[in-house]
Amino acid sequence: MANFRERIRGGEPFGGSFAAIPHPVAVEVLANAGLDVLCIDWEHAQIGRERIEDLLRAAGTTPTLVRVPGHGAEAIAASLDAGAAGVLVPRVETAEDAHHAVAATRYPPLGARGAGPGRAAGYGYDIAAYIERANRSLALAVQVETRRGVENVEAIAAVEEVDLVFVGPGDLAVSLGVTPDDPAPLEAAIARVIEVCRAAGKSVGIFRPDTSDVERWREAGVSFFLFASDTMLLGAGASETAARFKATKE
Repeated sequence: MANFRERIRGGEPFGGSFAAIPHPVAVEVLANAGLDVLCIDWEHAQIGRERIEDLLRAAGTTPTLVRVPGHGAEAIAASLDAGAAGVLVPRVETAEDAHHAVAATRYPPLGARGAGPGRAAGYGYDIAAYIERANRSLALAVQVETRRGVENVEAIAAVEEVDLVFVGPGDLAVSLGVTPDDPAPLEAAIARVIEVCRAAGKSVGIFRPDTSDVERWREAGVSFFLFASDTMLLGAGASETAARFKATKE
């Protein structure tokens, strides 16, 4: 059976969500909902390093990435040592950024990650076996979400050890100065990322607030989706319940 990384690289469709609530119960609820993948949002949510391992444990057998807070090797290593199935590295703008992410994610000779007795390596009792399988099975996703990232997407997509290029439409729109009144530049930038990455044989992911336009993006060549977040889903569900109850009072 193909491992998580191979499934992503092969273009298998994945649909998941960001986990932003810093409590294992929230992650466990998401995992039990039947999503294909989760992504713990260490970048934007109020989640500390000491909480990552508990959240990954709560995800059970659901493959779980960690969106790390920047390009730092320490955060990447901490996430992988805690048992993440891979990392999503934000604001990758150049091939050099991508190579730094590779170095932090892969053990030598492919990278420079240091070996340690973390949860992923059986707390020190499975280090050799973990090192052997880590370079084969851990996924590296890089996020293109700036004008500069789009300009350099060919070079980013050419980095062999990058498994997935993930588009962040929100930050990309801000970087491009795009307004809701004229979304054309954003659409063109996303189309360019997808076209370049698919030509390079790279899988492409994207954030969407919901599933309403999945078919459109699937047809465009996107295979990996992160929909909303646990906080967004909680808010949407609560709002719908409140609206339905209010309607009974009218």
